[in-house]
Amino acid sequence: MKTVKWGIIGCGDIARKRVIPALKDLRTCELIALCRARAELAETCAAEFGVPGWYASWTDMLRDSEIEAVYIATPVHLHCEQTVEAAEAGKHVLCEKPMALNTAECDRMIAACGANGVKLGIAYYRHFYPVVERIREILNSGEIGKSVLCQMNAFEYYNPDPSDRRYWFLRKDLSGGGPMFDFGCHRIEVLLNLFGKESFSAGFISKVAFEREVEDTATAYLGFPSGPRAVLTVTHASFESRDTLDIFGTDGALHVPSLNKEILVVKTRAGERMEQHPAHPNFHLPLIADFTKAVLENREPRVDGNAGREVNRVLENIYNGWNFIK
Repeated sequence: MKTVKWGIIGCGDIARKRVIPALKDLRTCELIALCRARAELAETCAAEFGVPGWYASWTDMLRDSEIEAVYIATPVHLHCEQTVEAAEAGKHVLCEKPMALNTAECDRMIAACGANGVKLGIAYYRHFYPVVERIREILNSGEIGKSVLCQMNAFEYYNPDPSDRRYWFLRKDLSGGGPMFDFGCHRIEVLLNLFGKESFSAGFISKVAFEREVEDTATAYLGFPSGPRAVLTVTHASFESRDTLDIFGTDGALHVPSLNKEILVVKTRAGERMEQHPAHPNFHLPLIADFTKAVLENREPRVDGNAGREVNRVLENIYNGWNFIK
């Protein structure tokens, strides 16, 4: 069986909990090296997961001729530089979301991968959720009529101390923005996946509870030519967590109480039913499996650089559409 030999740049929570296990579980993948700036942590992580190689410098890792593809799991401000250099080293790139700080950086990443004949994918793993695929199927069938309104809510409480190692999420120069940029981007990708390119988007970006560089709460408003008006609200300031998706149509409605879980409630004029569409226990595995298959088959991954850029374009509209509200 043909395989793709992988390296990982960045060994934080996502890499340890999802990416490394996925690469170890997939028969089409060989994980041969890890990279982390602190050499002792890179060595420890490699030993823990049985990875034969490790590096403290990502530029050194890119010179490893055995590595064919890299997973970039670093803070957002590094994505562009690392992707461009990986492409120039002849490595395929699967990059964490959001793709970059802005669309200009996205364009550089796409151009570099195209010029060097390597694949570029972005880690919007919800694209592969069976419940999302089932929703798209129902929408296309016309069972709930014309979609009129879509509402998505993603709430969590996140207010780390400046000494926290993940505090970079609250630094705009490193992260790009607050919860809309960090996890709102996932929901924007779901909306684009379900309804196609939006015709307009704008947003309210607010500091409601915390004084910080980035927003703690935001609401986006999107319109789709052949679909609904969509309202996406995200926050770092809610005691109660929420991750909901509701679509209202002229002949029915679809409700997902928790996007990371399998329940889909379908309401139509004929009645109500509950369906179950469980995701893979490792959310990243189907994404990585598709990207690896794209490399082996010399096709584009299902979530490619253009898809990632489209999310960034919408994010720019949301952040630039209206003024920051104190």
